[in-house]
Amino acid sequence: MPGTPNRIERQSLHDAILSRLRDMIIEGELPPGTRINEGQVGAHLGVSRTPLREAIKFLASEGLIELVPSRGAVVKKFTAKEVRDMIDVLSNLEQLAARRACICATDEGIAGIRALHDRMLDRYREGDRMAYYRLNQDIHTATVTLSDNAALSDVHALLQTRLKRIRFIGHEGPEKWANAVAEHEDMMAALEARDGDRLAAVIGQHLEQAWQRVKEALQE
Repeated sequence: MPGTPNRIERQSLHDAILSRLRDMIIEGELPPGTRINEGQVGAHLGVSRTPLREAIKFLASEGLIELVPSRGAVVKKFTAKEVRDMIDVLSNLEQLAARRACICATDEGIAGIRALHDRMLDRYREGDRMAYYRLNQDIHTATVTLSDNAALSDVHALLQTRLKRIRFIGHEGPEKWANAVAEHEDMMAALEARDGDRLAAVIGQHLEQAWQRVKEALQE
């Protein structure tokens, strides 16, 4: 069909810009509260303003960017209370998902999370923090998916997206990172044992520790 290749290329460009801009926010290259200078960011990424603006609008829909009158696009800066509130809700959602997943997940579904977990550990040993982080988030998402509850998955995805930067800084420093890995090891063991109560407890502990790891940075 005429024009189809152009649409595919456009979508690929959009996805590439979106992914890179999101990473710049997650990694702190564009810190919270930063106004996004379209000219500078576009030059840095080697793209024109039109596809960059499309990516900015999409990230605004995810809650990572705010479109502020007279200032333009600004990286969202959450207060400590906002983060605490979101983590509390996320924790309850993941604990509910954990109990359901241990009952209704297939063996293949659990094996899929084991594969993600093992890949995540490989990235940890290599010191590849961004690759580790992505797999970490994939594991949380996949565990919720195993609960077979679309409404739960939808709300979880929204909160997880808004907390991307916060969750990333929770792994800063070797001790915090090692602790997070140990918590994931416990989660994996509970899931494979189909011990819903244990998995829920470990996830609740994991997300409470995630809050403890980031709260000082948010209050600075």
